[in-house]
Amino acid sequence: MTSKNIIIGALLTALALIIPLSFGAYLKIYIPPFSATLASHVPVMIAFLISPLVAAMVGLGSTLGFLIMMGPVIAARAFIHVIFGVTGAYLVKKGMTFEKALILTAPIHALGEALIVLPFGTGMYKAFYLVGVGTLIHHFIDSGISVALARTVLSKAFTKIG
Repeated sequence: MTSKNIIIGALLTALALIIPLSFGAYLKIYIPPFSATLASHVPVMIAFLISPLVAAMVGLGSTLGFLIMMGPVIAARAFIHVIFGVTGAYLVKKGMTFEKALILTAPIHALGEALIVLPFGTGMYKAFYLVGVGTLIHHFIDSGISVALARTVLSKAFTKIG
């Protein structure tokens, strides 16, 4: 990893921590076992554009933020950010567009979060319909935010950086 990637990864990891810790009370929808914190996936989605290792780092930061704020079940769900983040970053690295990688990682993300709540005593209906479908919708909302950021603010920032 380059120094630039480490710095960008650290900034994205900080955002992944700050979003649930500082803004969770304002941006959160909570219908147990489902929760959605608006923009919480954006740092890991932006990490798709950097590298798989940075995406893993950001996903782990997200997991830690949700562990502190919401406890082990939500943190276990947040750990799926590592898996879909690394997958998405790998797809982008292999030449796939950012938008297509976001679309292809949506089912991985939703299914992963639905499956991860089953060992915690969540029934199949709540796991797949509430958590799975809810995560899918949340994934696409945060994808829209991520694409807008990537096309505007980040494209200008990266051209100036280098």
